Amino acid sequence: MELIKINKTHADRIAPLAAAFRVQLKSLKGIRSQPDIDAGKEEILEFLGSGFPVYAVEDNNVFVGYIVCRIDRPCLWVEHIYVREECRRKGVGTMLFKKAEEIAASMGEDTVYNFVHPNNENMIRFLRSKGYTVLNMIEIRKPYEGERLTSTVHVENEAFDY
Repeated sequence: MELIKINKTHADRIAPLAAAFRVQLKSLKGIRSQPDIDAGKEEILEFLGSGFPVYAVEDNNVFVGYIVCRIDRPCLWVEHIYVREECRRKGVGTMLFKKAEEIAASMGEDTVYNFVHPNNENMIRFLRSKGYTVLNMIEIRKPYEGERLTSTVHVENEAFDY
């Protein structure tokens, strides 16, 4: 396995992963969808055009995972991290996340910031295994018109619809 810095010439090859990432995010909210490869490519090109560092792990000439970092000095945020399901728990995510931590360290920071869906238990476990245990902020909004919220998240004594 090899870690590769992504550029625009890789957009077609990484687009399926970005599309799969979006499908997975929607599934966390109970929404079934199909991968949109064109939208995945467009999203990757937007990240690259904005100067976001993007890395992928390649195994046998196939991208098996990727990470998108957003540098908002002094912070580094992980915008996307995705590993193909059949490649999980094989060190791919760790390779990607380690790169994000290296970039943060090069900026003089000792942490990476992560947005995580509250019910994304796999990602939460992954982050906890890396020592990430501080709940930093909560994003709160009004429900969208017609939005069907199916669960509740508790923080201290407060309950929030999700």
